[in-house]
Amino acid sequence: MTGHDALRTRPPEALTEEEAAAELAALAAEIAHHDRAYHEKDAPEVSDAEYDALVRRNQAIEGRFPELIRGDSPSRRVGSKPVEGFATVRHGVPMLSLGNVFDEAEFAEFCARIRRFLGLPAEEPLRFVGEPKIDGLSVNLLYEDGRFVRGATRGDGTTGEDITANLRTLRDLPDRLEGIAPRSIEIRGEVFMEKAEFLAFNAKQAALVEEQARRAAAGERIGERARVFANPRNAAAGSLRQLDPKITAGRPLKLFAYAMGAASEAPAATHWDWLGVLRGWSFAVNPLSRLLPDAEAAAAFQAEMTAERAGLGYDIDGVVYKLDRLDWQARLGFVGRAPRWAVAWKFPAEQATTTLLKIEIQVGRTGALTPRAVMQPVNVGGVMVQHATLHNEDEIARKDVRVGDTVVIQRAGDVIPQVVSVVPEKRPEDSAPFAFPETCPACGSHAVRPPGEVVRRCTGGLICPAQTVERLKHFVSRNAMDIEGLGEENIQKLYDEGLVRSPADIFRLSRHAERMRGWEGWGSRSKKGTEESRKVANLLAAIEARRRPPLDRFIFALGIRRIGEVNAKLLARHYHSFAEWREKMLAARVIGSEAREELGSIQGIGPTIAEALVEFFGEERNLAALDDLAGEAPPEPVAAPAAADGPFAGKTVVFTGSLETMTRDEAGDVAERLGAKVAKSVSKRTDFVVVGADAGSKATKAAELGVRVLTEAEWRGMAGLG
Repeated sequence: MTGHDALRTRPPEALTEEEAAAELAALAAEIAHHDRAYHEKDAPEVSDAEYDALVRRNQAIEGRFPELIRGDSPSRRVGSKPVEGFATVRHGVPMLSLGNVFDEAEFAEFCARIRRFLGLPAEEPLRFVGEPKIDGLSVNLLYEDGRFVRGATRGDGTTGEDITANLRTLRDLPDRLEGIAPRSIEIRGEVFMEKAEFLAFNAKQAALVEEQARRAAAGERIGERARVFANPRNAAAGSLRQLDPKITAGRPLKLFAYAMGAASEAPAATHWDWLGVLRGWSFAVNPLSRLLPDAEAAAAFQAEMTAERAGLGYDIDGVVYKLDRLDWQARLGFVGRAPRWAVAWKFPAEQATTTLLKIEIQVGRTGALTPRAVMQPVNVGGVMVQHATLHNEDEIARKDVRVGDTVVIQRAGDVIPQVVSVVPEKRPEDSAPFAFPETCPACGSHAVRPPGEVVRRCTGGLICPAQTVERLKHFVSRNAMDIEGLGEENIQKLYDEGLVRSPADIFRLSRHAERMRGWEGWGSRSKKGTEESRKVANLLAAIEARRRPPLDRFIFALGIRRIGEVNAKLLARHYHSFAEWREKMLAARVIGSEAREELGSIQGIGPTIAEALVEFFGEERNLAALDDLAGEAPPEPVAAPAAADGPFAGKTVVFTGSLETMTRDEAGDVAERLGAKVAKSVSKRTDFVVVGADAGSKATKAAELGVRVLTEAEWRGMAGLG
């Protein structure tokens, strides 16, 4: 758990923007850690339900604060990087992940989003295909001229591990596609192990582990060690990642096919027909998959699968619902890492009771004091839980949570483990209400609670080590400056030694190289050999490699309030260079100025974000720190859009009025794919205004400013939409 855990029982609407930004940063790091454990090591540290809870909490906060969405957000990331030991394969079409829902109301909202995006009337039925969500390892199978030529894991969604030889050992994988098949097609599926087969296999593994231990005790040298797997999913993933295909061949693996990736031609018009095509090619398709005429049928199917889940021969953690029409799927496309046309409806979480041992107060990057429950470890749905969020001092008082209480713990869909309630009849007689501290536990500064807010904050600011170190950790994090070797432990060490107090100090560390080499584990006096003696050299080389960062990473790394990674990219793409951005932000401090109007016109940059930028540039100490950093690590300008030769590449487009052939959301999505910037208001920097019915004041302003106005038909023609 991180220092932000105690925020996580609070609903997103109760968070301030600073708290939301801090928690999103913590969630991104925590989920990335679990992604690596799950996808790279086949050894997850938390259950699917707990992982889903983290992701769902992230989504809930992003829904409340869309301007804070980070580039390393779990909503924009799939899986993890490919593991070493296998060649890498780039998928023809990315293998993206799915969004989650947990009840009928959320599924209804998922359907409503489809209708809004496609502009469908309420009476238009949405037909779905429901497929039990197998808990296995996703694979991508490439067939050319009807013959299986390559297979890969999901990997990071774009690139996976080449496990072709191992996949050829699966009996469920046909070597040839019988009948008519596209010249080239990617087929997606899930490799899994049935429960009974897993138990028998794991029993053999346990016996082998014991035998190897006896042999090792007798002095015999043991080669590759056997292992006992925690669950069928881990066993399936570990089996497919064997470097020796003979080992994979001896494992009881099965395959269900279900999806299509890149294809030279589409062999079906609907997803249900596609499943029929797969069966015709001799693939195993989950027999429980069902065509559902509407959302009500989907809800009924979910209830049916919930009831039957325990009796199935394999593990499932929910049901995947896919819009049946493939043409609608193509129009909907993707947002972040997930398709707009499919969702996983997950099964509910579980509860347990345990004893609250103590309440810890932790200090976050923004100075927020957040309480965390430390409990007697308890198994909640297969996962040992020792910590849980406690919200804030108001929630502690409202629930009357006290040290020594027996408490109800839940790992629900929208939060990580949380204290739900107290069991009053089990309360110790000598218990006392918890007194929330009025001073910061990290630096001793006074902790104040501003009127109207629920969070108490440390007033220590830059003198508070909890805040300074957290800001530095954010600066060097993977999706900020991404400086390898500057993890949490090393940042803390450099801070404690007084070498790093500001981001710019990181780029001056070469001045202290000799001192750093004298630290245990860092230099020539290390007892662990030459590898650690290179630590300082490697770190300084990694810092040098980031001395000319991309402008968007530079902006994001600053940790400006409300500026997540997505907003940083919007700003970098709009202003192109650091000098231009700095100049325009200084000018935007004047309300009513052209620069302020320009900032507010950027699609995705709302008034609260603009205000945060103005506040940052209005503080002289921030400007001094910014210029100090820019002097040490001057940012590279943003490159031109990929579609550099298109009519909309690098242009600013505004859509207004009702379009007839697509919604404005859909049109904006198309424009951005063509390299355009989509703005929400018309200014002198606007290049095109696309007008639909009832265009209103934006069309009028375009005429006044001499901006080129396009009809919907003209827009479609220039965009190559026919």
